[in-house]
Amino acid sequence: MIKFLLNQTEYQLRDIDPNTTVLDYLREHLHFVGTKEGCASGDCGACTVVVGEPCDDKIYYKSINSCITPVGSLHGKQLITVEHLKQGKQLHPVQQAMVNCHGSQCGFCTPGFVMSMFAYRKNNVRPERQSVIEALGGNLCRCTGYKPIIEAAMQMYRSPLEDQFSLAESSVVEKLKAIRQQQATAELSAAGKTYFAPDNVAALADILLKYPQAKLVAGGTDLILDITQFLKEIEVLVSTSRVEELKLVEETESAIELGAAVTYIEARQALIAQYPDLHELIDRLGSRQIRNQGTIGGNVGNASPIGDMPPVLIALGASLVLRRGDESRQIPVEDYFIAYKKTALQDSEFIERIIVPKAKPEVQFRAYKISKRLEDDISASCGAFRLQLDDGLVKSIDIAFGGMAEIPKRATHCEQALIGQPWNDSTVRNAMIELEKDFTPLSDFRASADYRLKVSQNLLYRLYLELQSSAEQMRVTHYG
Repeated sequence: MIKFLLNQTEYQLRDIDPNTTVLDYLREHLHFVGTKEGCASGDCGACTVVVGEPCDDKIYYKSINSCITPVGSLHGKQLITVEHLKQGKQLHPVQQAMVNCHGSQCGFCTPGFVMSMFAYRKNNVRPERQSVIEALGGNLCRCTGYKPIIEAAMQMYRSPLEDQFSLAESSVVEKLKAIRQQQATAELSAAGKTYFAPDNVAALADILLKYPQAKLVAGGTDLILDITQFLKEIEVLVSTSRVEELKLVEETESAIELGAAVTYIEARQALIAQYPDLHELIDRLGSRQIRNQGTIGGNVGNASPIGDMPPVLIALGASLVLRRGDESRQIPVEDYFIAYKKTALQDSEFIERIIVPKAKPEVQFRAYKISKRLEDDISASCGAFRLQLDDGLVKSIDIAFGGMAEIPKRATHCEQALIGQPWNDSTVRNAMIELEKDFTPLSDFRASADYRLKVSQNLLYRLYLELQSSAEQMRVTHYG
């Protein structure tokens, strides 16, 4: 059984298809039609809702894409939709600001924007324009040009921050904590399908031993597209989102250890503290809704050749702790990828932790993402570089790319052309040529093969230029 709060009312689900998304549940089962379907892939934000989770004695609110969120993931959470904001005849300050600033035209995208703004308002005591833009980066509008919506997000702070949700917060915290304590493993079975959501890693391991054909789902930002885009049916879904051990971010003397269910948002601070250059890459990875749900473990686990984190982890020399039953083993991230969508995982094995070595002062690190849109887009190429120089010579260098082959992989020929050589224009240009031996990219709707190769070669040259001079003038984020 799945239990959650819809606004402040407890709901229990027993006989609903586990492949049902939160969006379809709202619209088709509850007839809450304020939440819209625009893309069914987490790209447009029209389906945005807000979920609340207890954090100590407070509720932490986050915006999510309901179109790619399985309904079982609501267990132990509060779900808030646009229908819940209005009190009687009085609009919520977020809604009123949209009216005052003429932030809605056709109106289709408006509920999604309102919910993203609501989550931002609940988590920030005062607005900052750039962070508002970041929070709304996963919501698309074809009418307004965004200016009045951003103005509304700034204006909504003119009203007191306290609202009906603030007044009910302590009660909601108690209800959610009670739900979470009632079941070690939440379960939903119907239509010949099953959804499991265990709360500890031992239970997760046992379930996977019993159901080796099961699909692991964390944020669902990739896997659930099999249901919404390709109309597949997944018989057994096993969620990692409640497994406490997989949600830990821990620091040792030599590494940052990330549980496989740690989201991008949750990992962001620890990773950027070690590698400041990851700031841009993480903030451009999907949208705020995607970063709220998507996990680094999932980005590795699905073995997509265009994931942004695998080349970063490969270049940093990160490793994975894999678990099957009570047994664990550790492998380098680069050894995890065997072929397209084929990995080193054995039956019933899963990623438990990701171990990222800490930065060293003598080593430079850079990561570059090439995509058509600045935000909320998938990479055509993503390059990561770890470089150590010694008296003007390249002592060591690790280069990895995503989007250039059927798997994320090292550029070994390029690396060998650099190691032991002087770090100068001639050496770098020769290594750029060697990159052609490492990759034979494909053409698709994101980029042609020629473009992918050329831009990836140029990323190496960008690295050289950045280390020779100020990086401030070379990043698209300083102009976009």
